[in-house]
Parts: sequence; C-alpha cells; structure tokens
Amino acid sequence: MTEEELSLKCAEADPYARKRLYEVYGGQLLAICLRYIGDRDTAQDVFHDGIIKIYQSIGQFKFLGEGSLKAWLSRVMVNEALGYLRKKTLQMQQETLMEQLPDTQLDDDGDVNNIPNKELMRMIRELPDGYRTVFNLFVFEEKSHKEIASLLGISEHTSSSQFYRAKTLLMKKINEYRKSI
Repeated sequence: MTEEELSLKCAEADPYARKRLYEVYGGQLLAICLRYIGDRDTAQDVFHDGIIKIYQSIGQFKFLGEGSLKAWLSRVMVNEALGYLRKKTLQMQQETLMEQLPDTQLDDDGDVNNIPNKELMRMIRELPDGYRTVFNLFVFEEKSHKEIASLLGISEHTSSSQFYRAKTLLMKKINEYRKSI
C-alpha cells in the first residue's frame, strides 16, 4: 500500500490501514516523543495522544509525494510533544536552574562521532526539559531561534540561552562518558 493509499484509507477510518500506519510509523513517532519528553512513560502517553490526533485529523493531510506522509506525521507528533511541554510550562521552570554554567570545551581526545548514537540520545534525553526541547528544535528540526521562540512562547534570547546551556551540559556529559570508557 502506498503512502497516498494508506492516508486515504486512514481518513476513511479503515482499521487495517490505521493498524498499518501504526506499525510502519509508530516507532519513529515514539522516538520523536522520547527526544522531547525524555521520560518514557510520559512520552508514550504523549505518543498515544498524538496517534489519536493523527487519526482524527488525517483527512486534512494533502499527499505531496513520497515522504510527505512521514513528514506530516512527524510534524503532528512534534506539535503534540510541544503542546504537552507548554501545558506543563516545564521549559520556563528551567530558566532559573543552572544560571552559572561553566564554559565546557569538548576534550581534544576524539570527536562525537566515536560515541554510539544510543549513548548520545540517552545524554540528550537526560538534559533538563527546557534545554532538551530547544536543543531538539534547533538541531533535529532545524528551527531558528526566532521560530523556536514563537513555537514555545519565549524570547529569542531565552531560546539561544537555553540552547547554549544544553550544549554545555551535553559537552560535559560527553567528556564524562569518554573518561568512563
């Protein structure tokens, strides 16, 4: 079944098509939630809410070629995760934490490419919620600080500040990981 056929059948509430969509894209969509939320149980709750939203709104999806369904699904799930974070105002609470982070340089004894992807993703998940959200939007979704500020209802300065702090904490975690192996 093509992406277009799958989306049309899902819009008709076809149970087989909905199951197929879940099987094909569920893992990738849950990974998006984990990147933003961090806590697996909460991420699964957000994921399931996102799946319901996808099923309810898939009639609005416009097929634009191969890959457009995955892009649309990902966008819905990112928005669901951001909506959860906005409701909880977690990123704003992080603004006051760790005000004085020291400058941390990545040690020169290797680069990030030598760290397993699973470990890097774990480190990102362990970042404080607000920092992780801004980091994910900037790095993975390739949003500008202006776009991030608009999405999260924060200032551009707050976005860039949280991104800097996220990078600093991540570099510290990377350096600690390297010393432990």
